[in-house]
Amino acid sequence: MRADLSRRTGDRRRATPSRRAAAIRKRIAALGERRVQLHWSNLFGVVTFTCLVVLTVTGILLAFTYTPSNELVTYTGPYGPLQGATVTEAFASTMRISFEQTGGLLLRQTHHWAALVMPASIIMQLLITFFSGGFRRPRQLSWVLLVAAFVLVLAAGWSGYALPDDMLSGTGLRIVEGVVLSVPFIGTWIAGVMFGGPFPGQIIENLYPLHVAIAPGLLVVVLVARAALALRDGQAKQFRPEPVPTLGLRLWPDAAFRAFGMMGITGSVLVLLGATSTISPVWSYGPASVGEVGAGSQPDWYMGFLDGALRLVPAGWETVWGGWTVTFATLVPLAVVALWFGLLVVYPYVEAWVTQDRGRHDVLDRPRHFPVRTGIGVAGALFYGILWGAASADIVSTEFNVTFESVITFLQVLLLVGPALAFEVTRRVCIGLQRKDREIALHGHETGRIVRMSNGGYAEVHQQADPAERARLAVVPVAAAPGRTDGAGRLHGAERLRGALSRAFGTGHVVPAATARAEARALVGAGGPGGAGGAVEHAERRASRPAPRTPRRP
Repeated sequence: MRADLSRRTGDRRRATPSRRAAAIRKRIAALGERRVQLHWSNLFGVVTFTCLVVLTVTGILLAFTYTPSNELVTYTGPYGPLQGATVTEAFASTMRISFEQTGGLLLRQTHHWAALVMPASIIMQLLITFFSGGFRRPRQLSWVLLVAAFVLVLAAGWSGYALPDDMLSGTGLRIVEGVVLSVPFIGTWIAGVMFGGPFPGQIIENLYPLHVAIAPGLLVVVLVARAALALRDGQAKQFRPEPVPTLGLRLWPDAAFRAFGMMGITGSVLVLLGATSTISPVWSYGPASVGEVGAGSQPDWYMGFLDGALRLVPAGWETVWGGWTVTFATLVPLAVVALWFGLLVVYPYVEAWVTQDRGRHDVLDRPRHFPVRTGIGVAGALFYGILWGAASADIVSTEFNVTFESVITFLQVLLLVGPALAFEVTRRVCIGLQRKDREIALHGHETGRIVRMSNGGYAEVHQQADPAERARLAVVPVAAAPGRTDGAGRLHGAERLRGALSRAFGTGHVVPAATARAEARALVGAGGPGGAGGAVEHAERRASRPAPRTPRRP
């Protein structure tokens, strides 16, 4: 009996790996059968992943020839104007890649173009996710990881921007050193750690690991974590679901092969840009020099907002405190940019706290249905755009023959009043679009056909919207969550603030079309003002007005 029991136990143990393998295969098959809805906004994730692949492949090939060193050598390459010049090993190896390595210039330029496209694709994902409400529960952490991916791409791009050690990158590093040194108390220590001594020190050797290992490694971890969260939480549906939902494509192989096709197109465009569009011509800039800077130098576009923030600070904005000179010309821009990113990270949690919304959201929002959120997004995007545009204030001054001071003054005023104005204009535009949607839901689309009625009047024939369109146009007003009192019936400051913000967030919603129809029917049945025509007119006016504010709590 013991022998039989032992034999059966051994059989079960030997069968366990096969059962596990079968379970894994079953899970993979179930994953492949998951349906994916197609939408153009999903392509930006594919573009981001393709850029990462291109950067990895080209970066590995470039690493075989590039030398990350500040050691001085004499240039003896084929580029005549620089022969005999004293340059660093980093610059000499970059010139060797560009002029002596087979396909080296194509690799460099493709690598650089991919580094320019990747931040743009992540910014588009941030904008789409924010305006559509794709950051709400349970996808709040995915939003935070997307912001982290953007920051890591900035770090990787900035560190790679400095590696050629040409005049352009040297000017950028000199600006960075000045900003770091201006930080009170610890600025000198931070600059010593970064540069390893007097400028330029060992900055190339210190930035190289950040560019090739630290930032890319963390970026891969972040993107893998976002993919895992997407598999766990599922794909959010595009706006309000239709009465008969579309099945979409299978994740494997249908959606996967479409993604591979988009990857091929993106990779081909990047290679084409690298082959036909010159970028970062280090031979024209020349080697970096400690005592010289390049006039009209511009950072890569994704770092322009930092440079612009420094330019918009008033001149001479500093004070002396405790024997230390504290300059606000660098501290304030750093603090403002850090605050902007901080608000970007915590916004999903702040909105959930304000609205007291703890439910699961698997349907994306139309931006016009949330005027306050959309206004905040436009104001934040304009704030970023003004900082970004300020980085080119000198180019605008020379190209349009205006004074540099007038350009800066205009941008300073725009930075103060522009976001608030953009918020209010956007909110009102959203309300206007809601009114248009309500008119379509109530009366249908205009056809241009005019018919004569039995009473001798004329009216235009409207084509009624189908159920799917009416479902898409429907607005669900955000209910205000008033501040909660404690056990003694007192309303504390935090809850008072939250209640006020909740009432403000819920403003800007027109009365739903169904409510307007119900009012019209009630007026007709009760012989309301003007009979049926008056009831319809009343319903139209009611539907075009924003929803009333929630009464303030006494």
